[in-house]
Amino acid sequence: MPEDKMPFLSHLEELRKRLISSLIAVGVGFALFFHFSEQIMALLKRILTTGYAIQKSYPFVVVVTRPPPELIFVAPAEAFWAHIKIGFLTGLLLAIPFILFELWRFVSPGLHARERRYALPFVVLGTVFFFVGVAFCYLVVLPFAMNFLLTYKTEHLTPMLSIGLFIDFIVKFLLAFGLIFQLPLLMSLAGRLGLVTSKFLSRNRKYAILLNFVIAAILTPTPDIFNQTLMAGPLVLLYEVGIWAVRIIEKTRRSPAPEEASEGA
Repeated sequence: MPEDKMPFLSHLEELRKRLISSLIAVGVGFALFFHFSEQIMALLKRILTTGYAIQKSYPFVVVVTRPPPELIFVAPAEAFWAHIKIGFLTGLLLAIPFILFELWRFVSPGLHARERRYALPFVVLGTVFFFVGVAFCYLVVLPFAMNFLLTYKTEHLTPMLSIGLFIDFIVKFLLAFGLIFQLPLLMSLAGRLGLVTSKFLSRNRKYAILLNFVIAAILTPTPDIFNQTLMAGPLVLLYEVGIWAVRIIEKTRRSPAPEEASEGA
């Protein structure tokens, strides 16, 4: 650790600066994309017309199409705030690389010089994992979830979705999956810094699985076990990917550097 320790109040001031910079970046993204909120809403509404269903015989998973349920608003400002939320979501997605960079700048003063060189991989991989999580949620999880929720024991019911609640549901799912897909990166970073080992992670796998389901229950906007499983399943797989990545890091650390190998020859 660096010998110059930053006092607690200085930490708070540094955190405040990073948060303000990140909020400004989100605001810039919001200003750029709010004008296209109608087109973005049309993309989100596609989730209501196409989904997946599970069946007992081959091919087991089939694509189903249905007429879109009617979207309504029940308060004068609900439609307006729905577009505000879409603009905020898009601005946040645009600002993710900058937010990750600001996060790294906040924690980097407490790292060794050799550890600070991971800034670029952290930002790049964090951005990639975040967008992979968002894409996985949009293309796979949300169609499954919406098809289940709109068809489960609803034969005698007519869905009329509130636009505000619909956007809230979509935004929470997209952001939650973007965040949970950071798990392998965070585990790899912890392994690189020597905070965890692959043996420790493997030995505590059962507790991690339990924790994954608890996290899924907290993050999913609905209390049903189906949607919680849709989130907990990828979390378990991502945990295994994280263990695999930590093992690779440990093998790389144990192998001699090229200079050392040439000297020993």
